[in-house]
Amino acid sequence: MEQSEALELYRRTGAYLEGHFRLSSGLHSPGYMQSALVLQHPANASSLGMGIAAYVKRFQPTVVLSPALGGLIIGHEVARALGVRAMFAERAGGTALTLRRGFALSSSDRVLVVEDVFTTGKSTRETMDVARDAGAEVVGAASIVDRSGGTIEFGVPSFSLVRLDVPAYDPATCPLCAQGIPVEKPGSRPT
Repeated sequence: MEQSEALELYRRTGAYLEGHFRLSSGLHSPGYMQSALVLQHPANASSLGMGIAAYVKRFQPTVVLSPALGGLIIGHEVARALGVRAMFAERAGGTALTLRRGFALSSSDRVLVVEDVFTTGKSTRETMDVARDAGAEVVGAASIVDRSGGTIEFGVPSFSLVRLDVPAYDPATCPLCAQGIPVEKPGSRPT
């Protein structure tokens, strides 16, 4: 799948929003990628998962681990396309990400962390820490969209179907706030 095809799925489903948004990271931005609107359609989720899997199969993962909630569906679809296990890390009591629900990783696992959107990389790094704390090897990271324009470094190979350079502002210096434009919070993580 090419970047233009993936981006067209976001546009066609109304998932590429423009306005003034508070991102899950707490930063503000004029653009928001609402992946749930794209992934609610199983055919889209499958196509995007296969698109990511085609590239990351060279990392030879044995398991895909995603942060809940945003990475859950795409992580499952990438794992399905790769023929490996799919797991997710979730926040216990709203704090740190952790493995729950009987999920377990071992030193023989080669983990690919899959997220819907990279903004700052915080959730992806936290998920990598969960895998490493369980003794597994993290072999890569992948997403549908990288909003940073490719500037995020994870210390492992990474891949995104769509690479955009969408500005993100500290709320204290946000030009959209300065213009008095109301901020919306469409994301999944409380800030």
